[in-house]
Amino acid sequence: MMVPKILILGAGYGGLMTMVHLQRELSYNEAEITLVNKHDYHYITTHLHEPAAGTAHHERIKIDIKELIDEKKVNFIEGIVKEIKPDQNLVLLEDGQELSYDYLVIALGSEPETFGIKGLREHALSIRNIDSVRMIKEHIEYMFSKYNNEPDCEECLTFVVGGAGFTGIEFVGELADRIPALCEEFDVDPGKVKIINIEASPSALPGFDQELVRYAIDLLEKKGVTFLVNTAIKECTDQGVILANGDEIKAGTVIWTGGVRGNSLIETSGFETKRGRAKVDDFLRPPGHENIFIIGDCSLIFNEEGRPYPPTAQIATQQGENCGKNLTAQIRGGKLIPFIPHIRGTVASLGRGEAVGVVGKRKLFGFTAYVMKKVIDHRYLYMIGGIPLVLKKGKF
Repeated sequence: MMVPKILILGAGYGGLMTMVHLQRELSYNEAEITLVNKHDYHYITTHLHEPAAGTAHHERIKIDIKELIDEKKVNFIEGIVKEIKPDQNLVLLEDGQELSYDYLVIALGSEPETFGIKGLREHALSIRNIDSVRMIKEHIEYMFSKYNNEPDCEECLTFVVGGAGFTGIEFVGELADRIPALCEEFDVDPGKVKIINIEASPSALPGFDQELVRYAIDLLEKKGVTFLVNTAIKECTDQGVILANGDEIKAGTVIWTGGVRGNSLIETSGFETKRGRAKVDDFLRPPGHENIFIIGDCSLIFNEEGRPYPPTAQIATQQGENCGKNLTAQIRGGKLIPFIPHIRGTVASLGRGEAVGVVGKRKLFGFTAYVMKKVIDHRYLYMIGGIPLVLKKGKF
């Protein structure tokens, strides 16, 4: 009897959790498991804002994939997916490799969503991976250095952040904390620095409790952040941004955090999608493909009110666990379990020692919320790598 081949594309939260569950539950002769990822490391997406601002080194959020896999059970391939052929049970990589499968898990993550804003792709930086945040950090430092050589370049010290959702809020909190050190290092008057956070929705942190939003805004404004809410960006240029009302903000740095869409490969593979995210059934499978699971930022699932769940690490992690259980069940002839998200809480950091969030029905503020975020982070590290990984990568 042939051993079934399980192919997992992507080692983000969803793909990695699927792999972790399968290697824990299946013996080496039950399935041939292959994990494909663009890099030889997994990174903690929810902490990309820290190395982007320069308040943490990017190595702190990188985890070597080979430290997490049992090589007797899982084959790892570092490669870029070029094409998915679901009708042929085949995946093509950019280096020419062809990978066949019996079961496929697509967890390829997201791409920035520009909402059609002119010039955004060309002129804005985005917080999306290790390479991009290293570029942002270096660019910020370059702007301070450039101002020293061109004192009339006021826009050099103007930083526009598009989007005041989770990523935007967390980034401006870290950037505001970094500014004093940068000003001291480059002999710059802190009063010359401007951090402007622009949000098209009527409120920052859309969907968050207004008491928590107010706390976050008040705290960040005291740190020097200016908020323009209910304000849309019409265009991004090499000199800054143009708002929908026609006003122009000159800035040497524009960082876009305004949203994501599913991986473009989902659309080109023929699945039914909305903004690059595939519609899936209760078991996270696209219609007509019972041997394919699509999870994480690539999947589109709805709540009881018919609204799509946001693409979060919490949901992706839970989908990975569910996918691992259902693959195990399929291989062993068991019953599949429908995926039901359990939103345990949400916490947004506001910089050093500060955060806001909700856990259960309890609202958390300040240092209490900050500690809870660390607990959540450590729990995830424990899930994928046990105590050794918590001790190695945890923040105490």
